[in-house]
Amino acid sequence: MKDAGVLEGELRGLTSREAQSRLKAEGYNELPRGEHRTLPRIALEVVREPMFGLLIAAGLVYLLLGDLVEALMLLVFASISVVITVVQESRSEKVLEALRDLASPRALVIRGGERQRIPGREVVRGDLIVLNEGDRVPADALLIKAADLEADESLLTGESVPVRKRAAATRDERVPRPGGDDLPFVFSGTLIVRGQGIAEVRATGPRSEMGQIGQALTEIESGPPRLTLETRALVRIFALLGLGVCSAAIVLYGLWRGSWLEALLAGIALGMSMLPEEFPVVLTVFTVMGAMRISRARVLTRRAAAIETLGAASVLCTDKTGTLTENRMSVAALAADDGQVLMLEPGRAAKWTDKLRHLVECGSLASLPGSFDPMDKAFLELNVELQREAGLPAPKGEIIRTYGLRPDLLAVTQAWKIAGEEDYLVVTKGAPEAVADLCQFGPEAQAILPRVIGRLASGGMRVVAMAEARFHGEEWPDTPRGFEFSFAGLAGLADPLRPSVPEAVRECRSAGIRVVMITGDHPATALAIARKAGLEPGLALTGADLDLMGDTELGEKAASACIFARIMPRQKLRIIRALKARGEVVAMTGDGVNDAPSLKAADIGIAMGVRGTDVAREASALVLLDDDFGSIVKTIRLGRRIYDNLRKAMGYILALHVPIAGLALLPLLTGLPIVLLPVHIAFLEMIIDPVCAVVFEAEKEEKDIMQRPPRSAASRLFSSWLVMWGLLQGALACAIVSGIFIQSVRLGLPDEEVRAVTFVTLVLANFGLVLVNRSFESS
Repeated sequence: MKDAGVLEGELRGLTSREAQSRLKAEGYNELPRGEHRTLPRIALEVVREPMFGLLIAAGLVYLLLGDLVEALMLLVFASISVVITVVQESRSEKVLEALRDLASPRALVIRGGERQRIPGREVVRGDLIVLNEGDRVPADALLIKAADLEADESLLTGESVPVRKRAAATRDERVPRPGGDDLPFVFSGTLIVRGQGIAEVRATGPRSEMGQIGQALTEIESGPPRLTLETRALVRIFALLGLGVCSAAIVLYGLWRGSWLEALLAGIALGMSMLPEEFPVVLTVFTVMGAMRISRARVLTRRAAAIETLGAASVLCTDKTGTLTENRMSVAALAADDGQVLMLEPGRAAKWTDKLRHLVECGSLASLPGSFDPMDKAFLELNVELQREAGLPAPKGEIIRTYGLRPDLLAVTQAWKIAGEEDYLVVTKGAPEAVADLCQFGPEAQAILPRVIGRLASGGMRVVAMAEARFHGEEWPDTPRGFEFSFAGLAGLADPLRPSVPEAVRECRSAGIRVVMITGDHPATALAIARKAGLEPGLALTGADLDLMGDTELGEKAASACIFARIMPRQKLRIIRALKARGEVVAMTGDGVNDAPSLKAADIGIAMGVRGTDVAREASALVLLDDDFGSIVKTIRLGRRIYDNLRKAMGYILALHVPIAGLALLPLLTGLPIVLLPVHIAFLEMIIDPVCAVVFEAEKEEKDIMQRPPRSAASRLFSSWLVMWGLLQGALACAIVSGIFIQSVRLGLPDEEVRAVTFVTLVLANFGLVLVNRSFESS
């Protein structure tokens, strides 16, 4: 293997003074970070929410009325809720900071003719960076020298397989778009998986390909959540209604009865009966507890507003690499030289023959031990597994000579000296056409090869061929063409599907959620993965197709498309916007930098926490801490349950306020003695608050929660059905309690006993309303 130092030659790079000057002029090689959310800022954002504002305002109202106990209880509850929410938000920020620090790469540069290891953020334009296997590229750069260099660019392009790189013919080449083989550029954030190279930095920080995607995020504005808007409108309605009714009651009672003190007490009681302080309590508790429940499913909630939207998600857009698949290569099929074909499927025993075992051994020997190349790792791991099953020790040997990839010969060849053997064993692995050329295939063999390749490629596999030769002597040929190779067979490699995906997709389908794959990979590969995942058959579009469509046509096509392949980041954003324009509630999953704009533009952005980039996590509302696609469905299920229970609690609150308001209003209309004083209503609130906040939040999910379609994007928390149902329950309870009240008065009971009997009846009616509202299916 060549040493990267050999590549350096006479290259000297920038001097330290030049580097410092450019660093000062152009800034650090890092993406612009959003303003850091400090603890006081998070607390201010939380308190400014209408739910907390109303809760604190209600406490202040009771304080002004002299009801210190109720005032303190509300204010303490508000403070606890604020603290819990602030802690949750700050924990999210700390997790992201830790992930960001882990993702910060270091770089090996040549400055003044010497190699220096520096922080990646200090790399400047014009620096010469030395790249080796396993290195994270710190900036966009032009390759000056390259030896057998391959890079994994999936974070930018979505392609699951590494791409070859070549050295630039001149230093005047313009920076192309990422993706595809034989480009003389490497891009910031990508991973070198094979070979070595030296590159001259052309763009850093926000000027890099990754930085330009980050800049696009600032142009995407996220509107306020639907529930927040509805809550604000509800607060205004109740505030105006309560103020009006309270004022009218005081005036009318004072004029009719002449007792302004009793009028004030009656007006206050009526106002308190209509003051819905339970709404902010419920919304606060449900949001905080919802985030905690979702965290148990290994999902971090970065934006609490996403919890309310989960139940309405109608389209789930997912990228392929790293989300549906594991973002690693594995040997999925083998075809020996005698025509035997073996498909390797998870959970299914394989029928191995000597020829197939030998084929795997050839692939392993043609791979570099300890390699970062995913293809090499796949062959090495499979060979170790087969040796373990057979109880055989690994053959002892050493690599004597390596022939790397060349533009005219896309194959890697390695010569081994095996212990106990006189001849050298030479193995090669590469493109089937290149290996066939090395084996000097005749016309008959050349005709058979494409059929086998086509069969494997149709399954979305990357096909490679293997061959072997024996060599004796010390005069090594200059190229692998000097060996007499014999064909060993073909192998199909694929990025395996995550085990949880098929079941998660089936559950999405039963819940009326359409799963759409958006990937930068080849259409054939995307179709193969879609079939394995169980995606609904539908239209498949490519990035080239999208470029020929206007927004209106794209919206029509997006309604039936299930696969978008060869998609660029800007096109992902168009797809998300087209779906939203059709009224869909879009959840978008992703882990790459290329996913960040669409993650932010989606109604629910879901980033991968383990493999995801910092940019993707910052743009998302939810972060999957275990990168398990199945966790998305668990989160949607929890989101539907939370919203269901929230509606149950709201219906209960609405129903209960009808008899309370009725009892406060009845004496004003009939001349009967006042039955509810402010202290009675305050006591009732001590029962109502924990019941509606804790009891309903803990209710189990409905049986059909994942068998019904998503709720409409335009649906309201207080739908006409919920309001009518709540009013009907409340009217029935009000009639019963009022009847008891009137009958008690007719029986001539003292006022204190009338209040006691009526109040007990109201408390019992309260428990009855709890039982009625526990379930939508049965009461």
